[in-house]
Amino acid sequence: MAYSKLFSLISIAVILALHTPMAAAQLRYFCANFATFHPNSRFEKNLNTLLGNLSSNTPRNGYSSGFAGKCTDRVYGLALCRGDVTTEECKKCVADATTRIRQLCPNNNGGILWYDNCELKYSQDDFFGEIDSANKFYMAHWEDAKDPKAFMQKTRDLLTRLADKAAMLKSSYAAGVENLGGTNTLYGLVQCTRDLSGEDCKKCLYDAIAELPQCCGTAKIGGRVIEASCNFRYETYPFYNGA
Repeated sequence: MAYSKLFSLISIAVILALHTPMAAAQLRYFCANFATFHPNSRFEKNLNTLLGNLSSNTPRNGYSSGFAGKCTDRVYGLALCRGDVTTEECKKCVADATTRIRQLCPNNNGGILWYDNCELKYSQDDFFGEIDSANKFYMAHWEDAKDPKAFMQKTRDLLTRLADKAAMLKSSYAAGVENLGGTNTLYGLVQCTRDLSGEDCKKCLYDAIAELPQCCGTAKIGGRVIEASCNFRYETYPFYNGA
C-alpha cells in the first residue's frame, strides 16, 4: 500500500502561529488506522528497537533512518531535527517524540509526529526516497501584510532561493533573509528529509511553496507548510538559530 495513502487523518489544518519563536512544541500527528499490531507481537518489538535506534543515532548529525525486522514484521522509520537546533535540543526532541508516538499511536502500523524541532515517522511500508505530500498541515499568522502583492512576491522569491540551495546540500536545509525595504526583513527556512534526492527535495519544496495561497491567504506575515517529506517557514522576525 502506498505510504501517501497511509493515514486517514489527512485533513489539512490551518493553525494560528504565535508572533513569538516557539519552543520544541508538539505541532501535530497522524496515525495509520488501516492496520494495527497486537501487543507484544514481533512487529511491536521491531518498532521499539527501531525507535530506540532513531533516538540514539539522530542527534549525531540531525538525521537518521533505518528499519528493524524481517518480511511482514519489518518496520521502517526516520527522524529529522530542524537544521539549526543544537545536538542537545535534537536529542531531547527525538527522545520525546519516540516516547510520545507510542502513546499517540499505541497499536498503529504507521505514524508521523511533528515537533517544532524535529519530526519522527515510521511505517510498515518502505517509504524511503518517496515524496509524501499527502500528509501535511498548514500554520499561519493572524496578521495580514500591508502590501500583500509585494510581500508574497518577496516570500516566494526567498523560499524559492532557499529551496534551490537546500536541494544542493547534504543537509537538505537552508535558511536566509530577504530585505523588505527599510529596516524590515523577512526570514525563511526550508528543509527536506534526507532520504530524498536533491531533485526530489527541490520538487517537494516547490510544490509546497505553490500552496502559499492555501496556507497563508492573501498575505499573512508568517506561515508554514509542513509535509512529511519537506517543510518551509517564513516570518518577519528571526525565529531560527543564527538569524
